[in-house]
Amino acid sequence: MLEKRGCGVLLHPTSLPGPGGIGTLGKDARRFIDLLADMGMSYWQVLPLTPPACGNSPYSAFSAFAGNPLLIDLDQFTLEGDLPVISYEDCICETSVDFEAVAGIKMKLLHTAGSKFLSNDNAPCKQEFWDFCNTTPWLHNYALFMALKHRYKGQSWEKWPPGLALLTPEKYEKASVELGPEIGIQKYIQWQFFRQWRELRAYATGKGIAFIGDIPIFVGYDSADVWSHRELFLLDSKGKPSVVAGVPPDYFSVTGQLWGNPLYDWEMMERKKYTWWIDRFRSMFELFDIIRVDHFRGFEAAWHVPAGEETAINGTWVKAPGTILFDAICSALGKLPVIAEDLGIITPDVVALRERYDFPGMKILQFAFDSGPSNSYLPHNHQKNSVVYSGTHDNDTTAGWYHSLSDAQRSRVSHYLGSRGDDTVGSLLRTVLMSVADTAIIPLQDLLRSGSETRMNVPGTAFGNWGWRFTWDMISCDLAGHVRDQVECYGRSNQYC
Repeated sequence: MLEKRGCGVLLHPTSLPGPGGIGTLGKDARRFIDLLADMGMSYWQVLPLTPPACGNSPYSAFSAFAGNPLLIDLDQFTLEGDLPVISYEDCICETSVDFEAVAGIKMKLLHTAGSKFLSNDNAPCKQEFWDFCNTTPWLHNYALFMALKHRYKGQSWEKWPPGLALLTPEKYEKASVELGPEIGIQKYIQWQFFRQWRELRAYATGKGIAFIGDIPIFVGYDSADVWSHRELFLLDSKGKPSVVAGVPPDYFSVTGQLWGNPLYDWEMMERKKYTWWIDRFRSMFELFDIIRVDHFRGFEAAWHVPAGEETAINGTWVKAPGTILFDAICSALGKLPVIAEDLGIITPDVVALRERYDFPGMKILQFAFDSGPSNSYLPHNHQKNSVVYSGTHDNDTTAGWYHSLSDAQRSRVSHYLGSRGDDTVGSLLRTVLMSVADTAIIPLQDLLRSGSETRMNVPGTAFGNWGWRFTWDMISCDLAGHVRDQVECYGRSNQYC
C-alpha cells in the first residue's frame, strides 16, 4: 500500500467538530472521510486511540489495547435505546477539548447506558457483546483494572492495598466477583468503542481511505498492562520502576525528554516468546491498515534513566532485541505494513534494523533547513521508500514554525523554495507533495494555514496539550478542489492507489 504514491492527512479524532466537547467516531468523522476522498487523499493518520491517562496524552494510556471511551458517539446509543435524547451542555467548548469536563459528563452517560444494556436480557446485540467479551483476551484484565481505579478514586495502582496492587490469584478472583457490575460496564464501553470503530473503518474503506494508526513503543506505568504483567517490566519487588524511559537532549529539549515510562525486561519477554508484543501488533492491525511505530530506535537500543532523575540527561543506551523481536512478530503475522518513526539520534544499527524489514522512515520538512544541502530532510535527499511530513503532532504548525524563524532563516527557506515569501506555507506544502517519497502526510492545520494556537503538542510539557479542534466553517468551499488539483498534479491522487 505504501509502495505507491499517495497522500494523507494527520488529524486525531478528538480534533473533529461536533457536539459534546470532543470529536467522536460519529457523523462528523464520516464527513471528514468524505472530505479526504474529495481531496483525493488515500490516508487518514491518527494518534493512538487508547484511553489517555496523565495529561490527556494518547501516548500515555491506561491500556495499550483498549479504546478511548471519550471518542464514542453517544448519538448511536440514543438510536439503539440505551440513552434518551441527549442535550449537550452549553458550557463545553467547540474549539478545544476540556478533557475534565467532557469526561465528567460522558463517563456518567456511558455508565447509564451500560447499566441499562446489561440489565436487559433481551437487549439487541446481546450475543454480539458476549462474543466480544469471550474473544478479547486483554479485556477482563483491563476492565478489572478500571473497576479498581473507580473504587479507589482514580489512584495509581501502586497506591492500592498491597494484595491488589501486587496482585495475587486469590485477590484477582475475589475482586472479579466483587466488582462484577462495574467490570461489566467497562466491557460494554469497550465493545461499543470497537464496534463503532469497525463501522467507521468500513465506511472509510468504501471511500478509498486507509487508516494509519500509531503504536507507542512504551506503555504508561499506571496501566493495566504493567499492573497485570509486572514480570515483563523492569520493576523492583514493590512494583516501582528501577529505570524509566526518555531520550537524551535533542531538537525538542536541551535536557532531553523524561517520559517516565517503565522499560521492558527483554529477557523475560524472550522467555515468553514475545507473546505480548505479537498480541499487541495483532490487535493494532485489527484496527488499522498501516501502523506508525513511535520511537522505532528504541527497539534497537533505549535510553534508560535512573528512577528519580529530574531530567533525561543522565541516562545510558541499553540494547533491545531488535531483529529477534521483529523476526518473531513477522513469523506470527507476516509482512508488516509499518512506518518507522526514525527521528532523533539514529545510528547505523537503527538504519539497518529498519532496512532489514523494508520499513519506510520519516522525513520532516521543518527539520530540513538548519544545515547545508546534505541535510537528509531536504526534499532533494529524500528516498522513495519513506514518508514525508510537513510536520507532526510534536511540531509547531508550518505557519507557526515559519513565523518563529529569524529573517536569515526565512531567507534560506525562501531561497531553497524559489519563492518570494508571499505564500511560503503553500510552497512548503507543494514541496512535500513533489517529494520522491512514496507517501506524503500533511496535518490538517497546515492545509488550513493555521498558526501556533492550533498546535497539538509541545514535547516536554505535561499539560495544556492535545486539545485543539477545528470547526466546519474553517473548511473553505474551495479547499477540497484546490488540494485535489495539487495531489493529482504530483501523482498522489487516490486514483493511483
